[in-house]
Amino acid sequence: MSLFKQDLNRAVTISSYPCRRAMRLSPKLAANLLALSCWLVLTCLAVAQDLPPGKRLPSVTMSPPRTITVTRGKPGTVDLHFRIDGGFHINSNTPTTEFLIPTTLKLTAPTDIVVGKVIYPPGEQMSFPFAPDEKLSVYTGVLVLGVLVRPLVTVVPGKYAFHGQLKYQACDKAACYPPRQLPVDFLIDVAKGSAARKRNPGQSHRRCRFLRTIQS
Repeated sequence: MSLFKQDLNRAVTISSYPCRRAMRLSPKLAANLLALSCWLVLTCLAVAQDLPPGKRLPSVTMSPPRTITVTRGKPGTVDLHFRIDGGFHINSNTPTTEFLIPTTLKLTAPTDIVVGKVIYPPGEQMSFPFAPDEKLSVYTGVLVLGVLVRPLVTVVPGKYAFHGQLKYQACDKAACYPPRQLPVDFLIDVAKGSAARKRNPGQSHRRCRFLRTIQS
C-alpha cells in the first residue's frame, strides 16, 4: 500500500506541472490502479450478495428457446424455460389465495397461427415466515411452460415470431414484491408437410362394380 501511495503522490506531482501532451502512467501505477478497481468491483458484488431478505430485487430470466418445426394444419408444443433467482419464489398459475397474483403468459401470434392453451406445471406447496400457518402454491428454480400452437393449412411455410409477456409476482422469505413483466419472444418453423393422397374416382367405380360381380 505504501508503494501505491508513493506512485499516487508522484502522479499528482507530475499532473501539477503544465504540460503540452498527455503523460503516460508508469507500469507500476497502472497495475496498482487496476488492482484497486478489481477490489472495488468484488467488494460491491459481495455486498450485493450478502443483502438480507427484503433488500434484494427479484429476477426471472428466460433461456433462449430453440426453434421447433410445426407442420401446418397440425398442432405442436413449444417449451419455454425460465429461471427464478435463488432465494425467491413466484406464485404459481393457481395460487392458494385470491390476494396473490398468479403467474400468467400472454402471447400475440402471427396471422393464421392459433395459440392454444398454455400448460402450467403444478405449484410446489411451501410455507414462509410471513405466512407460517398457510401453504402457498409457488414456483422455484427452473420453470417450464408449454405453449400449444397450430398453423392453419393456408400458412406459407417459413419462420414466424411470437411475442408476449410473462407476468409474475415474486417473494422472498421476508416480503412480496410488486408484479413484474418479462418480455417473451420465440420462433417456430412452419413446414408444408406431405400432400394428401387423392382418390381416383375411376378406380373407385371399377372397384365397386368388381365387388358387385363377386357378390352376385
